[in-house]
Amino acid sequence: MALPQDSYILTLTCPDRTGIVAALSGFLAKHDGFITELSHYADPVSQRSFARVVFHSGGPKLPNVEGLQSEFSKVAEDFAMDFQLRRADEKARVLVMVSKFGHCLHNLLHDRQSGALPIDVAAVVSNHDDMRSFVEWHGIPYHHLPVTADTKPDQEAEVRRLIDTLDIDLIVLARYMQILTPDLCNHLAWRAINIHHSFLPSFKGARPYHQAHARGVKLIGATAHYVTVDLDEGPIIEQITERVDHTQTPQDLVRIGRDMESVVLNRAVRWHAERRVLPNGNKTVVFR
Repeated sequence: MALPQDSYILTLTCPDRTGIVAALSGFLAKHDGFITELSHYADPVSQRSFARVVFHSGGPKLPNVEGLQSEFSKVAEDFAMDFQLRRADEKARVLVMVSKFGHCLHNLLHDRQSGALPIDVAAVVSNHDDMRSFVEWHGIPYHHLPVTADTKPDQEAEVRRLIDTLDIDLIVLARYMQILTPDLCNHLAWRAINIHHSFLPSFKGARPYHQAHARGVKLIGATAHYVTVDLDEGPIIEQITERVDHTQTPQDLVRIGRDMESVVLNRAVRWHAERRVLPNGNKTVVFR
């Protein structure tokens, strides 16, 4: 849905207490903020509140983003809020990392070009050169950074340099078949999304769909999650599944699985870019 010009997205989390939504809506009313979308969730387990508000100018008193941040910080201090305020038309700057499987990358760049994903892909990094022509056809810089046990520290240092130089907001591992070091994982906390080839991490390592077929599974799926030092076990953003049966070959499962991986990864990237995902301990709150 197209948003009016000068729209903003405000996200926040704070200890749960009475008056949060009233303070939020009251602040915006006072400053001529016209709310077009408001989502709120109070988690009874963590005892924290989460909110996402989309609004635009409803009159002459709405300050610019810097003025809004300064004014809202007074409300945030009263409620011990962590908050972010961005212009709604500000696209996330993305660095994509990929190896030899191109299905997630293809879908990501297609949706980015069609406008379905509010992202700006600043560069693609790969430990192989296979995807260069496709990426450069899209007009995106391609960085071939091979990895060996000896070169991994230097390779990851170059990745970090690109992230800083290109002012990257989000790193997307689009079937990047390398394990990131704990140091890099911690550096990218809550801003790197990976796709896992199962709705639960049941089949690790090589040929996961062949492992699933050999076990006679009836459901296969895909999970998009944030990257942590615990391999494939980071906070989950989105999952989907599909039923399979004994008539389907391992190759059928691979085909179905790759389709799901592409869909789930794009959803997670879009929701992150639209600031719909908020951390909640080792879980997420997703305002779909």
